Amino acid sequence: MINIRNALLPVLLVLSACAAQSSPGLQGTASAAAPPLKLASWNMEFLAEQNGVGCEPRTDEDYAAMRRIIDQLDADVIAFQEVENIGAAARVFDPARYEVVMEARPGKPSGTCGGKNSSQSVIRQAVGFAVRKGLAFDRHPDVTSLMLGNAQLRSGVDITLKPQGRAPIRLLSVHLKSGCFSGSEAKACPVLMEQVPMIDAWIDAVAAGPDRFAVLGDWNRRLALPDDAVWSEIDDGEPANADLRLAGAEIRPACDPRYDSFIDHIVLDKRAGADMVQFREILYATGEKHYSDHCPVVITIAR
Repeated sequence: MINIRNALLPVLLVLSACAAQSSPGLQGTASAAAPPLKLASWNMEFLAEQNGVGCEPRTDEDYAAMRRIIDQLDADVIAFQEVENIGAAARVFDPARYEVVMEARPGKPSGTCGGKNSSQSVIRQAVGFAVRKGLAFDRHPDVTSLMLGNAQLRSGVDITLKPQGRAPIRLLSVHLKSGCFSGSEAKACPVLMEQVPMIDAWIDAVAAGPDRFAVLGDWNRRLALPDDAVWSEIDDGEPANADLRLAGAEIRPACDPRYDSFIDHIVLDKRAGADMVQFREILYATGEKHYSDHCPVVITIAR
């Protein structure tokens, strides 16, 4: 793992660049006309539109720091989670650089936050994408089956990116039920396990189609653990392109020393997996504030 400190950024990000091995099916390298595609995911922890609001109240300086992180990521597409609305997204995704799409689910936030912010009110937590301006994409209907009829559960945002000079890629941004990180005994596990067939159905349907795909987001599940039941269900190779690749499966996360396995994942189908050349986790500098309780993850696709 290589840590690179960017002294020009006040937030002093450390890049943990973990080069993933190319699979035998890697289809060449990017040409000058079609540079590599960068896809990222970041759970932004209760990102509110207004200062001082929500379970992680922020200041102008916090929003500015998060925007610098986005600029440093320099990704073509960022799947995000826990963002209140378009206004909140615009505070960190420069509207001159990114077009934002979010799930239509209104959500019904209620109650107060826990811990040190117990006096704060819960805000809407929505998923979406920020797409670099100039990249063409089609938006598909939200994957509302993930909600299981419960307005508090997130739907998925579904787009097809159509970059010039490169093959299209279907992308799904998700944020699954929290609390069932491994095994099946935790209180939240029945809900998460009900969501798994819904995401598997999406994977199988798109795997049977013409376009490669990736599912990005906060899965709230340690998919890389040996014999994980969720991974076993979705990575069944039926149809053939549902032979999946878990980006960074061989990497131990460094965002929080308490955790030794990722819950934020980028899952690729057989075709996109063959095109992936690098996985990275973006870290906050030692001693610096964590602007979210998650760190961004990013992959590079060769074409």
